Amino acid sequence: MGTIHILEGFDHLLFLLTLLLIVNGMWPLLKTVTAFTLAHSLTLALATLGLVHIPPVPTEAVISLSIVLLAVEVVRKNAGEITLSERYPWLVAFTFGLVHGLGFAGALSEIGVPQNDVPLALLMFNVGVETGQVMFVIGVSLLLAGLHKLHSHTGELAARAMPYAIGGIAAFWTLERVGSF
Repeated sequence: MGTIHILEGFDHLLFLLTLLLIVNGMWPLLKTVTAFTLAHSLTLALATLGLVHIPPVPTEAVISLSIVLLAVEVVRKNAGEITLSERYPWLVAFTFGLVHGLGFAGALSEIGVPQNDVPLALLMFNVGVETGQVMFVIGVSLLLAGLHKLHSHTGELAARAMPYAIGGIAAFWTLERVGSF
C-alpha cells in the first residue's frame, strides 16, 4: 500500500523531484533522501500511534507549499545563487519531511490500521513508501543523467522550464488546499 501511495502521490513525487534538481552527487543525494525518510518516518509513527494530531487540510497545504519553496530554490540555483537548500539539503529535506510524514499518516488512516498489528502495519506501509521513493529516485536520476548528456537546446530548455512547471502546479495545489480551509 505504501508503494502505491507514493507512486500515486504526485505532491510527494514533485517534492522528491525538486530535491533531485537541487542536490548534486550520489553521497549528498543519499544523505538528503535519508534525512527525508527519517523525518517522515518519525511523524508517520507519531501520528499513527495517536501521539500527534494535526488536521489533514492544513498539512496538505503546507506539503504543496514546500514544493513551491523548493521550486523557487531550483530557479535560484539555476541562476547561479547558492541557496539554503543547496548548502544544507538534508536539513531542508528533514524539516519538510516531518510535514510529509503527517500526510502519509493521513493516507494510512484512510486505509485503516488493524489495531492489533499497528507496529507491523506501520513498518510495512513505511517500507512500501521507501520502495516507491527508491524506484522514483533511480528512474528520475537516470532520466536526468540522460538529459544532461544530450546538451541539446531542447534538453536545456526542458531543464530550465521544469522548476517553473513544478512551482506552478504546486502553487495551484496550495491555493486549492488553502481555499478548502
